[in-house]
Amino acid sequence: MSQKTSELFASMGARLAITRNEIGLSQAGMAEALGVSHRAYHSYEKGQRGLPVETLVALHDRFQVDLMWILLGNRSARVEHDLKALEEFEVALDTYLAKQGIKLKTEKRGAIAARWYRSFLQGKPIEMDDVHTWIELLTE
Repeated sequence: MSQKTSELFASMGARLAITRNEIGLSQAGMAEALGVSHRAYHSYEKGQRGLPVETLVALHDRFQVDLMWILLGNRSARVEHDLKALEEFEVALDTYLAKQGIKLKTEKRGAIAARWYRSFLQGKPIEMDDVHTWIELLTE
């Protein structure tokens, strides 16, 4: 194992140990939760082995762990960025509805927000003019 690889594994192992402690599990408990042997898990925390993709996916799925932090030591900015964009969209939507005197049922408003957000996450932002068209269709 090269020096750079061993340093990477050691850093990931340390962040994995911090995460496990924050979750409140023993090494054996975390190993079981992730579906790996205790020996394998111990070697991840000690930095002797890298974490397999399947283990990373299980870590995220089971505990919603920020994998960017585990892998690189960086907190993922995307989650905050995405939520901020959604909040800005919802404020713009509510402002438009109020100015137009339009009242939508909660589920219709939620459907508009969900459709916009899904497009945003896919990298296909939808213009507010299109959202206004959706609103017109929902209120007819």
